[in-house]
Amino acid sequence: MCSALNRPAEAVTESRIEAQPITPWAPRPLDRVAMRQTWRNLTFLHWSYEPAVVARLLPPGLTVDTFDGVAYVGLIPFEIHNLRGIPHFPETNVRTYVVGPDGSRAVWFFSLDAARLLAVIGARAAYHLPYFWAKMQVAAENETVCYTSRRKWPHLGRHFTDIVVKPGVAGQLTERDHFLTARYRLYALHRGRLACAQIEHDPWPLTHATLIKLDQNLIEAAGLPTAQGAPLVHFSAELNVRIGYIGLC
Repeated sequence: MCSALNRPAEAVTESRIEAQPITPWAPRPLDRVAMRQTWRNLTFLHWSYEPAVVARLLPPGLTVDTFDGVAYVGLIPFEIHNLRGIPHFPETNVRTYVVGPDGSRAVWFFSLDAARLLAVIGARAAYHLPYFWAKMQVAAENETVCYTSRRKWPHLGRHFTDIVVKPGVAGQLTERDHFLTARYRLYALHRGRLACAQIEHDPWPLTHATLIKLDQNLIEAAGLPTAQGAPLVHFSAELNVRIGYIGLC
């Protein structure tokens, strides 16, 4: 994590927008913090996709962000702690990476599953994100972390995950690693218009990890083709996060 951290990731976009640099740290501090969370036992699973396949699912105004001409889709299971007023709970999201109208590098969520109904209702209402209520569990045992989820009514368990990973040791991170994880803005769609919120946290304490088991259909449920090949796998034990208020962009 040396000279690579001092220059933009070698990524391109599918438009002429000049994308802002990607760095491991947030580009600017939040002016107003809407909520604080602690993310624990977080696993990043990423697969490569043709940019056109991902771009067709994005709203107008967002451009698919690519690294060496490749788009990526992530499946991210983890636990949320220290969210005021709500006990800790698991979450799993399906996402990709985009460039906004102002060149900001950001996350676009295809879906987010969470085990607390209040969190699902609140995030849908306040942040306009496609949350789903699910029965979920995260368990750390025998040097592995196991994640399971099944969506509740009205999906009746049709959409699910069953994931086991073994975290490894920390190593030097590449520009692609930062491209996939160092994202400090999210976009959502509110009444046909883009809305966005800033996120702030320390650089990710990432390790590489080994995928032991994977059975899921959340990616397909989002309208994407089945992921091909072995994913890139990263793990983070804990990270404190600050999230800003959402507003029209």
